[in-house]
Amino acid sequence: MRIIAFYNLKGGVGKTASAVNIAYLAAQSNLRTVLWDLDPQGAASWYLTTDDTKTYKSKKLLKGKVRAADLAVETVYDRLTLVPADLSYRKFDTELETLEGSKRVLRNTLATFSETHSLAILDCPPSLSNLAEQMFSMAHAIFVPMLPTHLSIRSYQQVRQFMKSRKLGHKQLYPFFTMVDLHRKLHRNMVEDPPEDIKRLLLTYIPYSSVIEKMGENRAPIGTYAASHAAARAYQALWQDINALILGA
Repeated sequence: MRIIAFYNLKGGVGKTASAVNIAYLAAQSNLRTVLWDLDPQGAASWYLTTDDTKTYKSKKLLKGKVRAADLAVETVYDRLTLVPADLSYRKFDTELETLEGSKRVLRNTLATFSETHSLAILDCPPSLSNLAEQMFSMAHAIFVPMLPTHLSIRSYQQVRQFMKSRKLGHKQLYPFFTMVDLHRKLHRNMVEDPPEDIKRLLLTYIPYSSVIEKMGENRAPIGTYAASHAAARAYQALWQDINALILGA
């Protein structure tokens, strides 16, 4: 099973929208996919399920009393499984610090899907933390959505330096631009001539669009209600990029 993550130190950059849409497209490509919503805000879970998912304590998960597979729910989309978020995730970092053998706990609990799923996608909270370090060490590739602005690029560079300093595989970071408005000069310049120090930048970008915002209204991936829209086509192209990187397809 291949593991990828969507992560950014900044919030509000389209991270969850990207994770949900890529998970949907992966499942539509006949890959048995599990999306683990690690963000206590639970936006990915809200997009993909009803409101009656069970609550649980993250400590039980970390201590092995329950497995991620025990918490999983099947979505309405074929081949797409969700491990919903829980508010207790806000205590993840504190609990990881006190747990023996905690460095591999997330990897071990996710491994319960390895015989049934081809792809695991992690939707990660925006922080540099023990949870982030575990995610960095376990993921085969980390995709970093970022706005085409200097401040967003600075945040990406901070993450890259953090990973490099801890020898966490900074070369597996793949940034891509989101919420791109080509009517804005800065956005247009960044897309057409990106800074040279953005390593492994994916050429596909996601446009700013109200269609993406309507994911909240529809509680669904874009491909289910606006498949022919430019934003949906952009996510399809992004999935092709990701698929080629992680599966060689």
